[in-house]
Amino acid sequence: MYDVATNLHEVKDGLPEGVRLIAISKFHPNEYLEAAYNEGQRIFGESHEQELSAKASTLPKDIEWHFIGHLQTNKVKYIAPYISMIEAVDSFKLLKEINKQAAKHNRIINVLLELHIAEEVSKYGFKIEECRQLLEEGAWRELKNVHISGLMMMASNTDDEEQIRKEMTEAANFFDEVKEKYFANDPAFKERSWGMSNDYPIAIECRSTMIRVGTKIFGPRIY
Repeated sequence: MYDVATNLHEVKDGLPEGVRLIAISKFHPNEYLEAAYNEGQRIFGESHEQELSAKASTLPKDIEWHFIGHLQTNKVKYIAPYISMIEAVDSFKLLKEINKQAAKHNRIINVLLELHIAEEVSKYGFKIEECRQLLEEGAWRELKNVHISGLMMMASNTDDEEQIRKEMTEAANFFDEVKEKYFANDPAFKERSWGMSNDYPIAIECRSTMIRVGTKIFGPRIY
């Protein structure tokens, strides 16, 4: 078995105060998650509803599950009863559906708005101008069972550290703008989720509060 415990501590021990680790466990078996759990890790990220539901039903109930992938509206109902956070909200339609399904379970689900800053077409999310427009229009304020807790983004998949830094800095600056304009009185709007196995040290420099690390902890994915 991959040495999950050692890898986990290697990542966690290097994190400054105020930065939390989301252990990205998709495509990894339960025993890997249990190994991390036994070392104190409680937040795990998954991106496929069926795999997540299977894990949530068999693993400890105090795990905080984050949905980190592109979420289709028709899948929201399956995860609404237990999901802690949906990290990649990329449309108002999805936001409304999360609100509707959360209401059925008398829950408030925390979400992050996903920004599309990288030039890659494979990425999802709001362009910054689209996100501004969504917040300005204000219909989100009527959604009482969903709470916008911050922003997330994925930097370009590149070795160019300056490019990564530029994109993450843009996201951080936009967070400040949005915080001041729309969430100044909401202390729970605080999350900046960027940084993965290959670029999380840069993300920390760029004021990330949540890093999403999988491969560095669990090894190559088992598809």
